[in-house]
Amino acid sequence: MSPPRRSVPPIALTIAGSDSGGGAGIQADLRTFHQFGVYGTSVITAITAQNTLGVRAIHAVPLHDVRAQLDAVAEDLRPAAFKTGMLATAELAREVARGIRAHRLVGFVMDPVMVATTGHRLLDADAESALLDALLPLAAVVTPNLEEAGILTGAPVATVDEMAAAARALVRLGAGAALVKGGHLDDAASGTRVVDLLWDGTAEHRWTRPRVDTRHTHGTGCTLSAAITAGLAHGLPVREAVARATAFIGRAIATAPGLGTGRGPVNHFAPPDESD
Repeated sequence: MSPPRRSVPPIALTIAGSDSGGGAGIQADLRTFHQFGVYGTSVITAITAQNTLGVRAIHAVPLHDVRAQLDAVAEDLRPAAFKTGMLATAELAREVARGIRAHRLVGFVMDPVMVATTGHRLLDADAESALLDALLPLAAVVTPNLEEAGILTGAPVATVDEMAAAARALVRLGAGAALVKGGHLDDAASGTRVVDLLWDGTAEHRWTRPRVDTRHTHGTGCTLSAAITAGLAHGLPVREAVARATAFIGRAIATAPGLGTGRGPVNHFAPPDESD
């Protein structure tokens, strides 16, 4: 009797920095991919020394080595979807864009990581134009928080109406869709609920969830974008992948394990679906 046929999981790729504390970056992405039944591959762009209290050091991986990782993965373990996170410099952002185009990779979720949860700057100021010019036009969806959306669009983003305007502006700048995350909206703008807003070029979609009073939110952006990437790898349309991911991050925040003495990580063991 022949052995039972094993199902082959979809492959996803994360191009991001390593977080020694495990709450964000490559570590958060790979755990999230696994939780959603996706085989995770990685390209490490930087090594950081950090914990829940902050970032102590950043060592950028040389461009040649970043590109070598990307080529190795794309040539043998071609991803069905992929994401970027911490890219740090303009040169690195442009080299990653060249690699994406060379391998004709699709299903790109761009998380424009600029500032860590603890407030440490993770992107050089001169790299912002590289994100806009080189990477944004390749993205199926871009996932900025309020501060990042404001930097990318050059306009303040502090209300739900401004989130909607920013999402539309990002699509006009070349993104296939834009999810503006409202976790940092103040109570006057959103009350006791968090609002995330997606503009897909045709329709606007909003998701709301109760605001959780917690300091354990490290890695929320990485985890959310990784969950969207996993959905795209499974063949979901952008709106459905975003809906599933926003629900997941809500559960991950609400059940955060309380690790560390600073901004601890969310719960990457949260079920990917409400019924699980």
